[in-house]
Amino acid sequence: METLNKHYIDGAWVASEGGSEFPIKSPGDNAVIGSVTLGTAADVDLAVAAAKRAFESFSQTSKDERIALLNRLLEVYTARLEDMAWAITREMGAPIDMSRASQAGCGIDHIKAFLDVMETHEESEVLPNGDVLYREPIGVCGLITPWNWPISQVAQKVIPALAVGATCVLKPSEYTPLSATIFAECIHEAGYPAGAFNLVFGSGADVGAALSRHPDIALMSFTGSTRAGKLVSIDAADTVKRVALELGGKSPNIIFNDTAEDLEKRVKSSVRHCFHNTGQSCNAPTRMLVERSCYDAVLEIAAKTAETQQVGDPAQSGRHIGPLFDELQYDRVQAMIQVGIDEGARLIAGGLGKPEGLENGWYARPTIFADVTNQMRIAREEIFGPVLVIIPFDTEDEAIAIANDTDYGLAAYLQTGDAARAERVCRALRAGSIAINGQGTQYGSPFGGYKQSGNGREGGVFGLEDFLELKVRGGLGLPAE
Repeated sequence: METLNKHYIDGAWVASEGGSEFPIKSPGDNAVIGSVTLGTAADVDLAVAAAKRAFESFSQTSKDERIALLNRLLEVYTARLEDMAWAITREMGAPIDMSRASQAGCGIDHIKAFLDVMETHEESEVLPNGDVLYREPIGVCGLITPWNWPISQVAQKVIPALAVGATCVLKPSEYTPLSATIFAECIHEAGYPAGAFNLVFGSGADVGAALSRHPDIALMSFTGSTRAGKLVSIDAADTVKRVALELGGKSPNIIFNDTAEDLEKRVKSSVRHCFHNTGQSCNAPTRMLVERSCYDAVLEIAAKTAETQQVGDPAQSGRHIGPLFDELQYDRVQAMIQVGIDEGARLIAGGLGKPEGLENGWYARPTIFADVTNQMRIAREEIFGPVLVIIPFDTEDEAIAIANDTDYGLAAYLQTGDAARAERVCRALRAGSIAINGQGTQYGSPFGGYKQSGNGREGGVFGLEDFLELKVRGGLGLPAE
């Protein structure tokens, strides 16, 4: 049993100021594996005060000093990779092989990507008009991260903040405190000064809101649902702080008939991508748009792929998917599957209930609906589970129109053998990132979306910009000698 009853504030683990206990559960069998003490607004005040004090000196460190700290963090994090992988598997149900390779492993790649950016990032430059531009750390940053990719989002926020000399207070999801604790331990061992990084466990309603409203926080960076992101923006409005949001998605995946020679491979890969992380990814390709001339063939391939998708114990090695992260999420997914049935969509794989033999955890059946229209709720609302909807189209223009007919714009996917079409459709899609024929974007590229998928970008040089303020000055104004 893990007992996490302290927050990391000002370089030390300190008891909460009157916080309450919250159970940590394993989604694989619903067993209680520990508890975490949720913080209060008083804990936030202590953490922000520590970050504000630390900012005075940490913001003045040189780029070389901060690069050295990042390199040390990379060493420490790499040494703790196995601990991190098991923590994520235990607390949110990612299969252990996936935890090692992706969930925990991405932390290494994010640190390396930001190190690459820092090597060439200029903190000042002379503009073409002769003025001088300075890029300076924004101040104290409030960071709120989700449970579905706990370390990926922590790294995407904490690393750029510290890289530019800002200080921060992190509120990770209360459902994934084990991985956040290990990350804080890595920060401490790497030798960051006290107060540069602080960690306060808590709920969004208490700790998250206290961060968003705090007058001494200059930036709020939030990843999570669109609903919660709107609340962060409202809470932050009174102090006119900067707000960066990475929110939900309902990403289209357009399959054209001209990929026919590779159709089976592309469809299988697309279905598995939708089910990856048990469908709990904001950029999952959950709307498959299929050209009518290959529609029947795609349905057959997709159904067989779903039927052979293994679901199993996250502690076991293998290529299976694990459970949904908790009972609440399981109930939401079941409710949306019922919505699809009630709306008249054709169920071609999966459906309600749990896979046979997996009754104890929060496992869902990999599910596919065919003959979906883009006006159905299952095509418009983020389900966040292993549920794929398939929509037919007749023309390229119709495919683009359906793809863009959504409140979201985080990602889009495209399968075609025609390079000119790929470029044409890519330019027409209203989404922050496009993957073509399985080729996605790399570490160091900007990640974020259009419309209600948020604002701002994470990753690479664009990921640094949210944590920087711009200052410009004219010439020195001294008389010529």
